[in-house]
Amino acid sequence: MLIKVFGSAVFGVEATTITVEVNIDKGIGYHLVGLPDNAIKESSYRIAAALKNNGYNLPGKKITINMAPADLRKEGSAYDLTLAIGILIASEQIKAPEIDRYIIMGELSLDGGLQSINGALSIAIKAKEEGYKGFFLPKQNVKEAAIVAGLDVYGVENVQEVIDFFEGKGTLEPTIIDTRAEFHKTLDFPEFDFSDVRGQESIKRCMEIAAAGGHNIILIGPPGAGKTMLAKRLPSILPPMTLREALETTKIHSVAGKLKEVGLMNQRPFRSPHHTISNVALVGGGSYPQPGEISMAHNGVLFLDELPEFKRDVLEVMRQPLEDREVTISRAKFTVTYPSSFMLVASMNPSPSGFFNDPSMPNTSSPHEMQRYMSKISGPLLDRIDIHIEVTPVPFEKLSDDKKAESSVSIRERVTAARELQSIRFEKMANIHYNAQMSSKLIREYCALDTQSKELLKNAMERLNLSARAYDRILKVARTIADLDTAPQIVSSHIAEAIQYRSLDRDGWLG
Repeated sequence: MLIKVFGSAVFGVEATTITVEVNIDKGIGYHLVGLPDNAIKESSYRIAAALKNNGYNLPGKKITINMAPADLRKEGSAYDLTLAIGILIASEQIKAPEIDRYIIMGELSLDGGLQSINGALSIAIKAKEEGYKGFFLPKQNVKEAAIVAGLDVYGVENVQEVIDFFEGKGTLEPTIIDTRAEFHKTLDFPEFDFSDVRGQESIKRCMEIAAAGGHNIILIGPPGAGKTMLAKRLPSILPPMTLREALETTKIHSVAGKLKEVGLMNQRPFRSPHHTISNVALVGGGSYPQPGEISMAHNGVLFLDELPEFKRDVLEVMRQPLEDREVTISRAKFTVTYPSSFMLVASMNPSPSGFFNDPSMPNTSSPHEMQRYMSKISGPLLDRIDIHIEVTPVPFEKLSDDKKAESSVSIRERVTAARELQSIRFEKMANIHYNAQMSSKLIREYCALDTQSKELLKNAMERLNLSARAYDRILKVARTIADLDTAPQIVSSHIAEAIQYRSLDRDGWLG
């Protein structure tokens, strides 16, 4: 008897429906075709034990299973449940006339229990698009899949529950989640708050500008000046995610298997990889490409602490994703694209000793050591960072001051107001939502300068020997400063402040 059951494969962040054809005929053998990997080939042992332990059996006949489309590589153990149900129906151990209306996925334990899978949200979205009635998956993943409205999502704990459902014996209820209620759960009292930071008012101002325009920022200062403390508090002043951003972010984390019993993500991600990270772990890849840290930070913050300690080739692979806001990973037979629109926040000491440019501390690093240390960060990478700011140690008077600093919630209100102005400005553009995403054409349109501002910027370009990309960055930052002031036009004070935030372009740093 021939039967068709439906599963799904995830490539990049999108799913593709897989038709599992099970044919049982006279003879002996178990033949699995359609480019399965080793995990799928081993499934026969898991399926046989799971069925045996639940009162069923793997028929002693010739079982041929084809996973179509046959030229598409299938990987992982998530097809165990699909194959098991197909074998039971084809061997007439159970009846399931409506099997073609459901997607079935899950990894089987030997007792018939189900283990979690990756990419449940992408699979649910595809199932809804293609008109399937329901989706069976492990209970651990049910919250992320139930985000998709109009699809019956059944979280099951073992294979017997699925069998009982199709035979009309069980009372399995679909999981329903109010997506908007989940989305609007806000964190009004963040764990890391700017009210904890004493002094550093100019750095907080930079952070506010960076958050308002989605700009990349690098903090340069000696050890203990508060660089990491400030960076960790940046997510607390970012505007709340839109529903579209929340779905995009949840989908990536679902594909990477980072959502265990979690529904819609409503907090912006904050990723802080160690400096020993490899190229593949940062940008994504592998023989079966997985999203890297830059994609996991999509719509959030990627924090690189001690930037010069990262291997130079690791930093260089970020250059293209920083510009294009997506990363494309190519293999011989397929190509996947992961979104990577993140805010880069980097920190570094100004020298190997950490105290270069600090008048109170002796500079123990030789000029050669300084040059070698700073050369780990290329000019093209620094060009892609909009704001460079020096962080100086906080004096004792500020540290011991009992006066409460401004909270993240009040800063976030100003940031959100500025982002709303940008949303209105770019509402007719598909992939542009804030100032840092502006192309050169949009910069010319929305960053028009008066005569005084042009003269000021010309002098800065000549004195600091800035590149054309740095010129664009200054205009973008100036536009954000104007938005925070709710000013329709950029004026010279906005340009002057934006020029100040190019510390590493000045003499004495990269000479």
